Amino acid sequence: MSDVLTRLRELRESLTYHAARYYVDDAPEISDFEYDRLYAELLALEEAHPEFFDPASPTQRVGGAPLDKFEPVTHTVQMNSLSDVFSYEELRDFLTRMGTSLPHPVYSVEPKIDGLSVALRYENGVLVNGATRGDGITGEDVTQNIKTIYAVPLVLKEPLSLVVRGEVYMPRAVFYKINEMREREGQPLMANPRNAAAGSLRQLDSRIAAERKLDIFVFNLQEGDIYADGRVPTSHTETLARLAELGFTVLGHTLKTDSADEVIAHIERLGALRDELAFDIDGVVIKIDSLADRLVLGEGTKTPKWAVAYKYPPEQKKTKLLDVEIAVGRTGVLTPTAILSPVRLAGTTVSRATLHNADFIAELGIMLGDTVTVQKAGDIIPEVVSAHPELRDGSEVPFAMPTHCPSCGEPVSRDEEAAAVRCTNMACPAQLSRGIEHFASKNAMDIEGLGPQVVELLLKNDLIHDAADLYTLQATQIAELDRMGEKSAANLIDAINRSRAAGLERLVFALGIRNIGQVAAAALAARYGTLAALMNATVEELITIEDFGEITAASVVDFFSHEANRTLCERLIAAGLLTEATAAPKGDKLTGLTFVLTGTLENMSRDEAAELIRAAGGKVAGSVSKKTSFVVAGEAAGSKLTKAQSLGVPVIDKDELLRMLAK
Repeated sequence: MSDVLTRLRELRESLTYHAARYYVDDAPEISDFEYDRLYAELLALEEAHPEFFDPASPTQRVGGAPLDKFEPVTHTVQMNSLSDVFSYEELRDFLTRMGTSLPHPVYSVEPKIDGLSVALRYENGVLVNGATRGDGITGEDVTQNIKTIYAVPLVLKEPLSLVVRGEVYMPRAVFYKINEMREREGQPLMANPRNAAAGSLRQLDSRIAAERKLDIFVFNLQEGDIYADGRVPTSHTETLARLAELGFTVLGHTLKTDSADEVIAHIERLGALRDELAFDIDGVVIKIDSLADRLVLGEGTKTPKWAVAYKYPPEQKKTKLLDVEIAVGRTGVLTPTAILSPVRLAGTTVSRATLHNADFIAELGIMLGDTVTVQKAGDIIPEVVSAHPELRDGSEVPFAMPTHCPSCGEPVSRDEEAAAVRCTNMACPAQLSRGIEHFASKNAMDIEGLGPQVVELLLKNDLIHDAADLYTLQATQIAELDRMGEKSAANLIDAINRSRAAGLERLVFALGIRNIGQVAAAALAARYGTLAALMNATVEELITIEDFGEITAASVVDFFSHEANRTLCERLIAAGLLTEATAAPKGDKLTGLTFVLTGTLENMSRDEAAELIRAAGGKVAGSVSKKTSFVVAGEAAGSKLTKAQSLGVPVIDKDELLRMLAK
């Protein structure tokens, strides 16, 4: 029996070492085959001798069968968010308040990791649970995936019971490698390391999460004792040092100071280091270091009063504008895209950026060959923000929008209302292709597998001419196309058939009626009930719908005035699509309230938030007015937030919305 235990220990030590070399250091010393052989031997021995179970064994890192779903976890200590400041003036206001409230405030200044917040629970030194932040009160149990992170100790160095909070992130090097692989395989690229980390941590199959090589920094003790003898830490700095002794990876690049000037100087230092760090940061957190002082200041309803997050402005870089590419959208609008000399920006290589429209180009005075400044709007969408005429060398060329559509060759016209140049040829191939792509998109009919390449393939082979033709396709026709095959064809037909039950809201949005987004589509579905009734709507009726003006109403009537569009709708009805409004809301918690969504919400799309609001009886509007009950604002909120503030409309965040839904 001692021989078995000896071999178990040898295997566990060897596999732990080699797994760290592979997952953490990215420097494997043995082949995958050899690692798998040792792992299989360990697994067999552990199954044969359960009396020698060890929670720190490498076999406990990756679970077995994929989960069906993540179970909810209620946090014993609420995981609050932080108040944000965006200027040194706002930061100094915070520091002044601290100086007024406390006799001698001392600050802990640390980088704000751009990742996903989690809580890790240990009992008697053993990891028993890992959960996402969620709404701060309830998160999701992602323990299987947390265990795949080698910086998370499965067993602490001392048998203590505690809960810590950390930030899971994807190292930049890992993010770049994954995107390189996805590009080679023709898969969509991940937007940024933060989104990649969030998506990886929420994989139902922990083996996929393990492949993503996530990492973590622990930055707070939520509850429990970190000393076996009952001692209580007096400061945040002491707590972090003790957590490091227990085996956690804690934040580096921190500063403890009582000087407001030194706080700002450290923010500047960290800002200069951003490109050199192995991980993304989007700001700096400033906390009162003394735990006793924190108790004096207390907690707000959503954020602690003793901490604030300084958010860096969007990262900007200069590069060369090499060319301007014109794309034709589904409504015929010609959209200019800047082709740039590649530049590293906010975690990715950027070689294309939006130029919005002709007016934007003219306003900035952009010329081909210019040096331009680019940034990522919301740290996601690259955009040109300025040109630098002072850097011109005389080789630059003025830019003008084309006078003819680059897709069909027909003359284009200027749409003054939308500040756009538009192709008015309804038979334009580019509009047809984009229109079908929109019809199949996730927020419309959600036809999985019908992406741009497949749409082009179907159009090229004369199998479809409009969206209604999708519902007459046969698997045998698709299987004969290049790069498709029988399985892909069968999957696509299944997805098309499932979309028949999408409902009127989605269908109206899918039609691509100008000026009709998801919110307006839902309002039309609720007002008319069936597609047949909507097809006969009048401007007089439509302008009685909340937030519908004459322009929106005219867009609907104009769409259905074209015989080709009416024929399309009639064919969709004949194809057996659900063209009636879906069931009424299930709840009434938000009845009588109207919400407007703006900005990027944490861990939730605005579409998901809108569905939750409507399901609880509330309304979602597309613009802010005096009738708006609440504006739900996320990061990079724009003009809607400004208007809400000017009108005195209450502004809440996603967490407050979820609390309203939970009451």
